[in-house]
Amino acid sequence: MDICLQDRTAVVTGASKGIGARIAVDLAAAGAAVVVNYRTDAAGADRVVEAITEAGGRALAVRADVSRSADVTALFEAARDAFGTVGILVNNAAISVFGPIEAITEEDYRRHVDINLWGTLLTMRTLAGQPGLGHASIINVSTAGTTFHPPYGALYVATKAAVNAATLVAAAELGPRGIRVNALLPGYSDTEGTRAMGFVGSPAADQAVSGVPLGRLGTPGDYGPPAVFLASDAARFITGAVVHVSGGRR
Repeated sequence: MDICLQDRTAVVTGASKGIGARIAVDLAAAGAAVVVNYRTDAAGADRVVEAITEAGGRALAVRADVSRSADVTALFEAARDAFGTVGILVNNAAISVFGPIEAITEEDYRRHVDINLWGTLLTMRTLAGQPGLGHASIINVSTAGTTFHPPYGALYVATKAAVNAATLVAAAELGPRGIRVNALLPGYSDTEGTRAMGFVGSPAADQAVSGVPLGRLGTPGDYGPPAVFLASDAARFITGAVVHVSGGRR
């Protein structure tokens, strides 16, 4: 099955590295023009854009804090000015602070809610509000941790569980307008972020892998193809799906 996203414009939030970067590259390889969103890592976003353009694709890096309404408005305006109406949105931007419940601060709470949940709602709202929007696809990147509930992840998992719920509500609300909304749930993964946290190669990673039926950590390359599929017309009758991409770990 060939998947073609030619003449489609995609915004991928938090796409300067890791899962978001790979999804952006894979969307571009399928023909979409991709806006690579970042908040702080301009160099990383530029590298993703360079990889896409060197392969013959179209891409643009745009800085925006997804928790700020004015930034999200500007992000979508930049996307439309460069490539046209945004018909694909991948909500990947997130923060994750892990630690014991007694160490959670009010600042931690507000940052998780503002970025992980409000950022997702704000970008979905902005996509849906575009004038002249036809069929569209929204993919919210959540976590399989919302079903296996890892210790020390209360804030991250709670906000991602809220994203799952928002995905289902948005799918029901926006479906009559031809806007599909689905969620991807990655499992334990080997990314720049988990390496920086010291997770990859640790006893905790070994223990995590022992509970994964496919016997390994996920990689960004495992998540790009499912996102491309959900963005495409091949998934035209799929909405409100919360899809585990976690090697069988639930």
